[in-house]
Amino acid sequence: MPRSCRVPLAPAALVALAALLVAACAAAPGPSGGGGGGITEAGYRATVATLASDAFEGRKPGQPGEPKTLDYLEAQFRAVGLAPGVDGGYRQEVPLVEITALPGAELTVAAGGREARFTYADDMVVWTKQVVPESQLAASPLVFVGHGIVAPEFGWNDYAGVDMRGKTAVILINDPGFRDAALFHGRKMTYYGRWTYKYEEAMRQGAAGALIVHQTGPAAYGWEVVRNGNTGPLLEADAADGHAGRVAIEGWLTLEATRRVFALAGQEFEALERAATRPGFRAVPLEAQATVAVHNSIRRARSANVVGVLRGARRPGEYVIYMAHWDHFGRSLAPGASGDPIYHGAVDNATGVAGILEIAKAFAHAGRRPERSVVFMAVTGEESGLLGSAHYGANPLFPLARTAAAINIDALAPVGRTRDVEVIGYGASELEDLLRAQAARQGRVLRPDSQPEKGFFFRSDHFNLAKQGVPALFIKSGVDSREHPPGWVEAEEQDYIAHRYHKPADRYDPAWDVSGSLEDLALLYGVGRHVADDAGWPAWYPTSEFRATRERSRAAASR
Repeated sequence: MPRSCRVPLAPAALVALAALLVAACAAAPGPSGGGGGGITEAGYRATVATLASDAFEGRKPGQPGEPKTLDYLEAQFRAVGLAPGVDGGYRQEVPLVEITALPGAELTVAAGGREARFTYADDMVVWTKQVVPESQLAASPLVFVGHGIVAPEFGWNDYAGVDMRGKTAVILINDPGFRDAALFHGRKMTYYGRWTYKYEEAMRQGAAGALIVHQTGPAAYGWEVVRNGNTGPLLEADAADGHAGRVAIEGWLTLEATRRVFALAGQEFEALERAATRPGFRAVPLEAQATVAVHNSIRRARSANVVGVLRGARRPGEYVIYMAHWDHFGRSLAPGASGDPIYHGAVDNATGVAGILEIAKAFAHAGRRPERSVVFMAVTGEESGLLGSAHYGANPLFPLARTAAAINIDALAPVGRTRDVEVIGYGASELEDLLRAQAARQGRVLRPDSQPEKGFFFRSDHFNLAKQGVPALFIKSGVDSREHPPGWVEAEEQDYIAHRYHKPADRYDPAWDVSGSLEDLALLYGVGRHVADDAGWPAWYPTSEFRATRERSRAAASR
């Protein structure tokens, strides 16, 4: 056996599977600088450069860049040799509705005979996901509901004793553990901390509106990201009931605007924020009323997930999924200071799409087909709320109970080779045992998510399959650089978030060091190859919130 394919001692539970790992190692084409059938730098760079080019216009569903992207992806899947994953072709239709708020929305808050006005984009952003021409709040009483969480397992209920009908919830982002490490899971965000949950819970409580307070630390991004992602045309999954599952007005307030609202109501925001982090907190009526209206233009459309499959040799009715989102923010109607109207989305997520294409080539040219079928899926609508993967989770093309694993690639950072691998949502499933063995072959170790408070596990497409019980793996490049001093990778990531993330400046640069990205792809190929060739079923760890769902689905599939 070549030295590069030696397999380290596996965990006790995996010793019996070591032979399969050896076979996967032997079959895995490693990264290289040239062309060929495996994972190559040339192929990876070509895909990223193409998708992030001006010609693809930012790849937003519903804009001219979408058909170009879908045609390109379908041609690439066909060239690799993947069979169509959908009856009649490669595209799984995803019905969407585009809601564009017309300019001029203004939020007015009244309290004690005084009024304050807040301007759209600068002080707040508001919208409705109800599919209606107009939606409004009319003197809706504001209630500070702390973190806006109902979590019986943590003994927490921010809505206890308050009737929210007709009222608007003002909500902190993240969960109590961000502010007090003794609560919830400490700095590791739970799903209760995500903005999506906040709106969902406000709806369940019968609220008329829900406004989240933006704070850069607990949100994990600045106000510009909130503004860019929630102004202009917004996409939502189309449903028969256009009012289903949404409050009348959703939105965000800047921190300074929030302080002004609380001061108008005779309250200090920071004092109530501290109170909201103590067990037993009860919602506080602010004795203030909010008035705002949004007027919409509505356009229905259909986007698509692009799906190809390499059929398994012995168990074609069992599956491993590789996924990445192809969409980004498209062409802006109001270019920023740079004057560039195109959100190129090079790192986020042309890199992920390039990654699944390179892994598909590795499988196709490995010399033997995998035992299970391997599905490659480029999904739509991630930037609009994981819409494409949510549609697949609700309408799977391949049975989820017979899907052994989902491996997601989202934003491979061009920071070079590292000695570690970050596992987002570390401690989730047995896929990490396989990843650990693969990483050891590269002289690398696994590292828990270095920023668990940011809830990255809930912010990408694998989450919609995890909710259905499918064991999911999501990694990021490590932070311990082989070529640079300590702290260099973190500084690069911070610079990316500040200056390029969700901005037109996220462009492809030929000077990128993609050596680490190629190593990460080799890791993910190895994990997927092992699962595809193994007869076992990776499980969630006993502490995972997804384990019970998986056990039920597997039991039903066995019957």
